[in-house]
Amino acid sequence: MIPTAKKSLSFVILISLFIAGCATVQQRAEQPETAATAASQATPPDTTLPLELDRPVPNSIDFEIPYAYKRSVRQGTRTPMGTPGEDYWQQKVDYDMDVELIPDEKRVTARSTITYHNNAPDSLNGIMLELAQNVHKEGVPRKENVEVTGGMEIKSVTVEGRELREITMQGQQGYYIDGTRMFLTLPSALKHGRSTQVEVEWAFKVPQKGAGGRMGYSEDNLFFIAYWYPKISVYDDVYGWFTDRFKNNAEFYHEFGDYSVDITAPEQWLVTSTGNLQNAGQVLDASVAERYRQAQQSDQVIAIVDSSDFGNITPSTGDGTLTWSFTAENINDFAFSVTKESVWEGARASVGDRDNDGQEEYTFVDAVYRLSAPKWKKAVPYAQHSITFFSDYLGMSYPWSHMTSIEGGGIIGGGMEFPMITIIGSYNYQPQESLYYVIAHEFAHMWIPMIVSTNERRYSWIDEGTTTFNENQARKDYFPDSGNPDINEFNSYTNIAGTYLEGPIMRWSDYHYPGPAFGVASYPKPGSGLVILRHLLGEKTFQKAYQTFLSEWKYKHPYPWDLFNIFEAVSGRNLDWFWRSFYYETWILDQAVGDVTSTANGTRIVIEDKGQMPLPATVEITLDNGETLTRHIEVDTWLRGNTSAELLIEHQAEVTGVQIDPQHHFPDVNRANNSWQK
Repeated sequence: MIPTAKKSLSFVILISLFIAGCATVQQRAEQPETAATAASQATPPDTTLPLELDRPVPNSIDFEIPYAYKRSVRQGTRTPMGTPGEDYWQQKVDYDMDVELIPDEKRVTARSTITYHNNAPDSLNGIMLELAQNVHKEGVPRKENVEVTGGMEIKSVTVEGRELREITMQGQQGYYIDGTRMFLTLPSALKHGRSTQVEVEWAFKVPQKGAGGRMGYSEDNLFFIAYWYPKISVYDDVYGWFTDRFKNNAEFYHEFGDYSVDITAPEQWLVTSTGNLQNAGQVLDASVAERYRQAQQSDQVIAIVDSSDFGNITPSTGDGTLTWSFTAENINDFAFSVTKESVWEGARASVGDRDNDGQEEYTFVDAVYRLSAPKWKKAVPYAQHSITFFSDYLGMSYPWSHMTSIEGGGIIGGGMEFPMITIIGSYNYQPQESLYYVIAHEFAHMWIPMIVSTNERRYSWIDEGTTTFNENQARKDYFPDSGNPDINEFNSYTNIAGTYLEGPIMRWSDYHYPGPAFGVASYPKPGSGLVILRHLLGEKTFQKAYQTFLSEWKYKHPYPWDLFNIFEAVSGRNLDWFWRSFYYETWILDQAVGDVTSTANGTRIVIEDKGQMPLPATVEITLDNGETLTRHIEVDTWLRGNTSAELLIEHQAEVTGVQIDPQHHFPDVNRANNSWQK
């Protein structure tokens, strides 16, 4: 428990920083209403009072949209169509870091120079940073038990050459640490268009399974270092400073910037990382460096390091260490791996015409794994397909020079993504294809949140839901005869749909109740939402809206309402009823064949809607002469408050079967009542 005095100080500092950031926001003229905005504010075609209806009818989400977001639209940083506005801005943060990993001590020591560029129309009196490793500090708020390592040891903090001291109740300038958050005051206000430098020196003990299994070490021959450095928090056009704590559950929200990182490790340990290796000739043995160069130009997998190379991976040095230098531009995080006696394989993968010069381009995909993980022999071919598929399907070529997969058995069971690198479990006890699934999933994350940088800590569903959907499309392409993974995702969601175990998608991620609520609201349900949208809008319109969202928000920070507005603007449809019923509520879809009776002129079929979530119904009717008819019940039927609809089939042949949604386009919770057979 944090003492009351420190709580009060934290609150005062936080409020003062917020006020400093927001007090000078420039007021902009109201945006004129357009046809698109008018359409988005339309209400469903209903004239019946809600109290007279037999079912809930979804109302507008307008009252759910935060004032802060609406203000950003009024001020022109975002538009009613969901795109960045003419006055959109975001901050930039550059990092120059020196880090050493000491394997025997399980310890990281480091120092960084951070250059913070203030592009906001505001003057800032202070800066907020995140110290994610402090989730391993005694007494820090978190959502699950963790190994207590002591967290970050902050040795010094300097701003513009002036060393700061840790603030006490009487302190006027300095820095203050509150769990995973650090607040520091600036010597003078940082005005629009100016930059400042912050220098930090720190160290920490590496936890075995750190940050929720997203980093750590295994068997004394593998380290994966992430969530590891003091990182300046996002200051955006909607809320200003992002102040949410890291609680070991929901992930991150970071600014873009350029990185220069020198990583010191013992000789004969292999370092792979975010960014481009600048000194391969100095840190790799000559034969390894040559195979590394060859692999970058090869369509076939090349063993850059195999078991015969162990002990001869790097040159020998006088002090037994080597420093590996990496640089990267316009990324939102940095992670690295240090391994000993691991296989290293690689090849190139096509990313299409990245710069529109008419030439096919490639990126380097590689895998680093231990001999104890034999399924990883297929990791590079899996990576090649994933990168190529997503570059085409998402309409955006993979932008970076490489994508590295690290086998992290003993640290993680599934996978975790970072720019240009991912850590994935051994998958020794899973079917071979499961390794493809997780590689495709983590690679899909390179588009969201690594290019389209969403706020995962509040809206994990945007990146995890879209990535789940993208993974499933890749799976259908790679394993075309293995069933439909979209339907499997439906089933994962409907297992708890409508029960007390479910929480709404739009609930902030760290505030879901314990159990499956967070997982379902982050992965299968929003993934299913995109499948529903694809059927509602049609493949062509869906793809246009989806790719528009990605292209408009690449290297920027979208919010949920930007996604909603783009789908409405591109489709020309008011989808408030869908956002309300699927994203804000836990309503269920349960359509049923209610009654089939013969009439003098044919057959009367009653389709019932037993749930609360309105979706159109496609009904397939089989006749005894072998003919099949298809009828559609539009969503407006349910939006008017009806719970049943009649289909009159005027036909001499007899109806022998009725099936709702035969193609499984929608996640009906009870498919047993979707069909009728004579």
